[in-house]
Amino acid sequence: MMARRLWVLSTTRADYGLLYWLLREIDEDPELELMLAVSGSHLSPEFGYTVGEIERDGFRIHRRLEVLLSADSRTAMTKAMGLAMLACGDALGEDRPDMVVLLGDRFEIVPAALAAVTHGIPLVHLHGGETSRGALDEYFRHAVTKLANIHFPAAERYRRRILQMGEDPERVFNFGAPGLDHLHRSEPIGREALAEVLGLSLDRPTAIVTYHPATSEPDRGERSPVAALLEALEGHDALQVVFSKANADTRGRAINAHLARWCDAHPERSRLFDNLGPRIFHGCLRHLDVMIGNSSSGLVEAPSFRLPVVNVGSRQEGRLAAANVIAVDNEASAIRDGIARALDPAFRARLADLSNPYDRFGDGLTSRRIKDTLKAVPLGAGLVKKGFIDIRMAAGTD
Repeated sequence: MMARRLWVLSTTRADYGLLYWLLREIDEDPELELMLAVSGSHLSPEFGYTVGEIERDGFRIHRRLEVLLSADSRTAMTKAMGLAMLACGDALGEDRPDMVVLLGDRFEIVPAALAAVTHGIPLVHLHGGETSRGALDEYFRHAVTKLANIHFPAAERYRRRILQMGEDPERVFNFGAPGLDHLHRSEPIGREALAEVLGLSLDRPTAIVTYHPATSEPDRGERSPVAALLEALEGHDALQVVFSKANADTRGRAINAHLARWCDAHPERSRLFDNLGPRIFHGCLRHLDVMIGNSSSGLVEAPSFRLPVVNVGSRQEGRLAAANVIAVDNEASAIRDGIARALDPAFRARLADLSNPYDRFGDGLTSRRIKDTLKAVPLGAGLVKKGFIDIRMAAGTD
């Protein structure tokens, strides 16, 4: 019997971390063939050339799709999407996989989804149904949901949203967030080893900070959107800070330039990394004292570590959040107050029994469940034939 061929696209360090155990499950199953395509910031030295990390993990790269431009304006983003459409269209026309697997809401995945639909290849989407109203990702995510044939949302609320969008309930599977498999299956890094990697002694409060552009908001002109966060950190001069660079989004390079200047001015208590990688990043969530910024990992992964999170601004607005998340406006005083609250031992103590709403089974086997489902789904014309299932929603249903 021919192995079922799964074409999986990864475009950033973030989605690779979430896809890692699914890639491993597919690669180790003799009834499946992994066709791993990498694109976006994975192929950019400016963002850490993280394709090297993928190869060091033992995965064979099937396709390298160069689409990023040197600029990060909105015009550059649309041009990159055009390049991605051309590259994915050619690649899928040659490869003819049995399924295309995409995760999340990056702008690079929309052209890949359109190319799969055009070629008549069944499309699988992970992490659909979510909301992040402060980013253009909101549009991209829901667009891919409507293009996809099989869905793996990360929580029950998101499964219901996908059904509300008219998708077939028999093709929507809630097994939780696959990236959380790391917590159960990956070897954690110890505190002393983490301190050595970071180049900081962890004998004082330390924060992990990741701040991405809120791409749905208008430009602020002269003032960088990260300026308020950096001003707030000035008010906590006893706090050490580990920065992870912004993604390759509009205005992301400007944010990274501000971070670099701030770290140059505070070398005794800050470090800036192009890419931490899943193991080091999860080590930060495990051993550091607070997470600050607007990354979705603060809502999806940090609850599993009972880590206080100061979620800044509108980027993650609307996303399901546990009690570890302190939402604040993108103003220096609000961020400063949020950090103080997060560092209060009483707040951390209240998180002792916190459960993660994205970790449905808590056994580290979400990726295996997804893989087994992809093996079992019947292929054929019926899979790519889209319908619209009308449902009656009860008043007040979220």
